[in-house]
Amino acid sequence: MIDYSNFTPYSALMGGVLIGLSASMLLLFNGKICGISGITGQLLSFKTSDKKWRWFFFFGLICGGAIIFQAYPSSQNFQSETSTALLVVAGLLVGYGTRLGNGCTSGHGVCGISRLSFRSTVATVVFMLAGVISVYVFRHVLGVGQ
Repeated sequence: MIDYSNFTPYSALMGGVLIGLSASMLLLFNGKICGISGITGQLLSFKTSDKKWRWFFFFGLICGGAIIFQAYPSSQNFQSETSTALLVVAGLLVGYGTRLGNGCTSGHGVCGISRLSFRSTVATVVFMLAGVISVYVFRHVLGVGQ
């Protein structure tokens, strides 16, 4: 049986619109691609001299989450049935995959595809297929996270 209790089409639609709008504004006003992994990864690099806007962007992400938590306390009620260890391993694998794929879903999926980049289209298809296969294997083959 499929659980639709976490299905929130309107907030998901608004989130998508805001992501697209912010990515468009960053490209239009700064000429920068809104790839979250690239933006945050370059904060730790000694080679990058344009860190000011990256810090503003990074703290904007943090502050945006904090504002949502304050404005909508019910958003904090989400409970994950997955173990913390599995979430940590998954996060590390996502980070590794981001480096391996030279970018993340925001850079390739939102910005790359909108610029008609073939490389980004291929990367996004690979991301999506890997996600589908991972969910299938973990839930239906290994029985994890049900």
